[in-house]
Amino acid sequence: MAMDDTESCCSRPVDDFSTQTWRQKQKVGVYVEVLRRLRLSHEAETSFPGFEDELWAHFHRLPTRYAMDVNVERAQDVLMHKNLLFMAHDSATRPAIDVRLVQVHSSPGTNSGNYVHSNLKEKVDQRFSDYDSNQRQHPPPAFGSTTEVESGFAISQLHDINQPDTLSWPMHEITISTIDKPKLLSQLTSLLSEIGLNIQEAHAFSTTDGFSLDVFVVDGWAIEDTKQLKDILAEEISKIQKRHPLFTPWSISPTGKKDKIGVKFITNYVNIPRHKVGAWEIDASLLIYEKKIVSGSFSDLYKGTFYGQAVAIKLLKDGSLNEAVRREFAQEIHIMRNLRHKNVVQFIGASTRPPSAFIVTEYMPGGSMHDFLHKKKGVLSFPSLLRVAVDVSKGMNYLHQKNIIHRDLKAANLLLDEDGVVKVADFGVARMQSQSGVMTAETGTYRWMAPEVIEHKPYDHKADVYSFGIVLWELLTGQLPYDNLTPLQAAMGVIQKGLRPKIPRHANPMIVDLLERCWRQDPSLRPEFSEITKLLQQTLK
Repeated sequence: MAMDDTESCCSRPVDDFSTQTWRQKQKVGVYVEVLRRLRLSHEAETSFPGFEDELWAHFHRLPTRYAMDVNVERAQDVLMHKNLLFMAHDSATRPAIDVRLVQVHSSPGTNSGNYVHSNLKEKVDQRFSDYDSNQRQHPPPAFGSTTEVESGFAISQLHDINQPDTLSWPMHEITISTIDKPKLLSQLTSLLSEIGLNIQEAHAFSTTDGFSLDVFVVDGWAIEDTKQLKDILAEEISKIQKRHPLFTPWSISPTGKKDKIGVKFITNYVNIPRHKVGAWEIDASLLIYEKKIVSGSFSDLYKGTFYGQAVAIKLLKDGSLNEAVRREFAQEIHIMRNLRHKNVVQFIGASTRPPSAFIVTEYMPGGSMHDFLHKKKGVLSFPSLLRVAVDVSKGMNYLHQKNIIHRDLKAANLLLDEDGVVKVADFGVARMQSQSGVMTAETGTYRWMAPEVIEHKPYDHKADVYSFGIVLWELLTGQLPYDNLTPLQAAMGVIQKGLRPKIPRHANPMIVDLLERCWRQDPSLRPEFSEITKLLQQTLK
């Protein structure tokens, strides 16, 4: 995500249909500042393709409280947290643990006298008298301290160590990332206590995809034995995992073959190759269904929770599991599981085992653009229209870079999160583009369907560009395309008469030109989404 993407990502309201809370704006501000500091420090990862998106995904998967509490002056700590969470996905590197020395600062409270402060200073000096004074300065903790240390003095945020009334001493900061589960925090705190550590401060976070990030500031361990502490923690946490087989959110069946990470493969329910089934398998008992959002021919969509996080659950209906439906279900999982972009709805997991087959994604509380335009009768200002269009074009550009054709791009499949970010959703009919670059099957929705798809001619990713043109017209007018015609009549008009929606006279000339280019009859003359994104961003500025 480039810096100029921040506006599109989260720093808006988009007119009537989204307003940011103060905390959400703060979250975006922290992300921007951390990204800026990492670039200034020339961290190698910042030059990797997609780093900005990965960094935003890190903030997005964690609660807003994480951004509010983290010390932005230590941007490298955010990078460390991101990498630990990544390592936690792999059983070979789980639990992911970092142990380091941090410098804890304390100054006397307003009601404390100089005598008490003097005694504390003496106690601190005695504790670390054998510790080389040249090694006493370490980075501050990753989070602003809020607890009190043993003497009753509050740890303040980054007091100047040169101030005479400020004390500091090293402690260990332990950061642990693993698979989340109920009572994990109490197990970890008990473990730290058992090995002789005193917890001075604790911060616990759960991600939207079922992982934990727990940070403890502790004393009670020899300063020079940091590596030994890390080794002992890894060993003890591994013992906890062995004692508690439900330590993973993906249920491990007592029967059947298991892979090396202990996840049972089910391959006789949907056609997913064995080596492509993985940690995305979710135990149905871990989901809580709250309400039905919409009902379709083959599936129902519910709002629910998974490990306390709001999620959307697409549940296949009983009796709908014929071969074609199972194939599309498997294809949707295969495509979604590897996607990660701020403008694509995030896949969390799925179940392929009977009796329930479902897909779990992030919950999008803002609803769909279709509902905003056609049910709520919302109206977009021109800048807001551009922001929505930029979000969609970025998401589609990402998909096309992955050789994925969506094949059903329309306003109903564009969803809004709590910050007003628009994301591409519903990959039920999406397909990987073949090596030949063309496909032939008719799929999608007639009103948005490219003429070559309607006619069963070979087509490629430019069919999505045509659909984007219709969506852009929909955003501009707030109307349903060809609302005076049935879907089939509209399709016949497109292929027999070159029918296109009527562009309003007042439309911006750039939009008019872009619409006409997107829905050209010859797919090769339609622009790529990379060009569309650049054009929209330039106009937005």
